[in-house]
Amino acid sequence: MTSSPRLDRRSLIGGGALGMSGLMLPGCATTQAARSVPTRCLPPVHVSVSRVIRTLVGLRPYRPSGFVVRAEPFADKRLVHNYGHGGAGITLSWGTSRLAVDLGLQGHQGLVAVLGAGIVGLTTARLVQEAGFPVVIYAAALPPETTSNIAGGQWMPSAHYRRAQVTPEWRAQYLAAVDYSYRRFQILVGDEYGVRWMRNYELSRNPIRAEGEEGIAPLQPEARLLGPGDHPFDYPHVRQFDSMIVEPPRFLRQIERDLRLAGARIAVRNFASPAEVAALPERLVFNCTGLGARALFGDEELTPIRGQLVVLLPQPEVDYALIGDDGYMFARSDGIILGGTFEHGEWSTTPDPETTTRILAAHRGIVGGMRCVD
Repeated sequence: MTSSPRLDRRSLIGGGALGMSGLMLPGCATTQAARSVPTRCLPPVHVSVSRVIRTLVGLRPYRPSGFVVRAEPFADKRLVHNYGHGGAGITLSWGTSRLAVDLGLQGHQGLVAVLGAGIVGLTTARLVQEAGFPVVIYAAALPPETTSNIAGGQWMPSAHYRRAQVTPEWRAQYLAAVDYSYRRFQILVGDEYGVRWMRNYELSRNPIRAEGEEGIAPLQPEARLLGPGDHPFDYPHVRQFDSMIVEPPRFLRQIERDLRLAGARIAVRNFASPAEVAALPERLVFNCTGLGARALFGDEELTPIRGQLVVLLPQPEVDYALIGDDGYMFARSDGIILGGTFEHGEWSTTPDPETTTRILAAHRGIVGGMRCVD
């Protein structure tokens, strides 16, 4: 089932998934009147077709009942699934990989296989190495040709489950995964892995929960609602919080380098059937194939949510992120990332020019409504 593109991440947050939406920054106008307190402006994002450096499309591996971390017997092996992260692959990567590795390595000896070289596959393989096991990664595509490379990279769970369809047991898994990922990314902050802290502004025309999504509040420092005189945006409801931003191209390169330096072998290979997986020599296999698990292991609940990104020339002076009703904006060193589209059931990875036009128009509207504040 295909739905039309829309800049609406909120529908995937509360009613269906944990999501967020984002916006862009407008130019700040100053007045000539003398002020007793210095006027403050957020540096504006310059939204223009002439500043577009690339457009990208990624397919989020979405399951209404949430990601899968589960072990099962498989031929003469043990198979551990770790997939279905929706729009939270970056955010949950270390956490669900921790759960999967703890589940799979119990009583194991010898070589370990990991299927997939997106962020979930790479973090799973790295944790296997840290536990003292040799690892082979089998993947149809390697960075920079993975879906993870296209992700916006904000550390914040979004678009990965429907609240009414998850169990208490899954919820406990989720909160454990979020907690471990949050702590793991913190120790990687710095230029080497492309991880840094950033101020976020959530912009909405409807009331916002002051504490944010349930269970996540302690992981959002400096979270608070802002009054009309405390922010520069033309929205009635604004919430700020601090979070981490991850630059996937840099992060994935470094993790792959870490893996190779520690002795991992990486083989480019596409598996057409479970029988081909069963023929592998490794007795323990981690399935981190993302959306590929639908065809490979028959998970019909797994569906794509198509997201298109527009990337503008970098602006080093822009050091904040926007999420909200009209899309999102993440400021990274490799460009200003504009997005916020969610198309259920759409498999095409070809950028749509009309969607690009809508994304740019939405962010021009955000920028145009910004003002300076005292």
